[in-house]
Amino acid sequence: MGQKKSVLVMRDTGMNNNEILAEKLSTDWDVQIMSVRDDPDAFNEMVKNMDAIVGGPIPNGVPTTTKLKLYQVPFTGFDWITPTELPVGAILCNTHEHETTIAEHLLAGMLEWQTGLMRDTHPVMRKYSFNGRDINKGPHHRELRGSTVGIIGYGHIGREVARRCKAFDMTVMAVSRTMRKEPELVDWYGTVGDLDALLKRSDFVINCAPGGEETRGMIDGRCFSIMKSDAIIANVGRGEVIDEKALYEALSSRRIRGGIIDVWYKYPGSKSPNPWPSKFPFHKLDNIIMSPHNSAWTQAMSHRRWDFVAANLDRLSKGLELKNFCFKGERVD
Repeated sequence: MGQKKSVLVMRDTGMNNNEILAEKLSTDWDVQIMSVRDDPDAFNEMVKNMDAIVGGPIPNGVPTTTKLKLYQVPFTGFDWITPTELPVGAILCNTHEHETTIAEHLLAGMLEWQTGLMRDTHPVMRKYSFNGRDINKGPHHRELRGSTVGIIGYGHIGREVARRCKAFDMTVMAVSRTMRKEPELVDWYGTVGDLDALLKRSDFVINCAPGGEETRGMIDGRCFSIMKSDAIIANVGRGEVIDEKALYEALSSRRIRGGIIDVWYKYPGSKSPNPWPSKFPFHKLDNIIMSPHNSAWTQAMSHRRWDFVAANLDRLSKGLELKNFCFKGERVD
C-alpha cells in the first residue's frame, strides 16, 4: 500500500453534498473540506500539502511550493485559469454529467413554447374555467413533431438535446468548430462556417457552445435578421456567445418569436449580490422564458459529478490515466 494521498474539497465549489465524496472513493484518501473564505492563509497552507484539489477558482491563485498533482474542477467551465497559472506537475480536469439535465430543461422550454400550457392554457383555466376554449375551440397550439432544431456546439449537451429531439420526430441540424464523422442523431451537420444555413432553416436555435474569444458575439444582429420570424432562440452555453444588445432587440421587436435563456451577462458578486442579469430589461418582455443558470441543478446531476470526481481521484491514486484532461500546468515556482 502506498502513502495515503490528500485532497482538499473547496466548500465554495458551487456543488452540494461535498461530504459524500469520501463515501464514493475506492482508494485511500484523506479528504479535507474547507472554504477559502474561512481563513485564506490557513487555506493556502493546506493547499501546499495536497495531492489534489476539488473546486473552482482560488482568489489569489494556486500557492507556490505545492505538491499538487490534480486540480479537479467539479463542473465544466475553467476559463478562470490558464496553464501558466497552474504549477508544473499538476493537471487540470473538468467534469460534465450535466448534459441530461440541461437537455431536459431545454425540451421543457421548447414544449412550453409549442403548447403554451403554463404560460397560457393553465392560467386561463384557473381564472376563467373553459372560457370558450374546450375541444375544437380557441386558438390552436403547436407541435414539436416536424419542426427543425439547430444545435450550435455539438458536444455533450448538444448530443443529448439531439437525442431527445429525435424522439419527438424533429429534424436535427448541428454545427461544431471542426467537422467530425456525421453523428447518427443528426440529419444535417456542418461547421461554424455553415451557421447561416442552420439559422435560416431552424424553428429552434439552441446555443450549446462555450464562451471564449472564438465564440464571443458569434450570434449577432445579422444572425437574427436571417432567422425565421417565428424562431425560438435558446442559450444554455455561455451568455457572451449571443450578442446582448442583438438578443434584446430581436426579442423586444419580435423579430423572432421568443427565447429560452439560462445563461446571462451579469451574475451576483460581492459588489452586487442580486443584479438583473443584463443591462437590458429582459425581465419586462413577455416572450422569453428566463432561468438563473440553473438548468443543470438536480440532485441526480450532483451525484453523477461526485461519482466522476471520485473515479478520477481513484485513477490518480492508482497511477492510471485521468479522464476529462484539459491541460498541464506550466508555471515554474
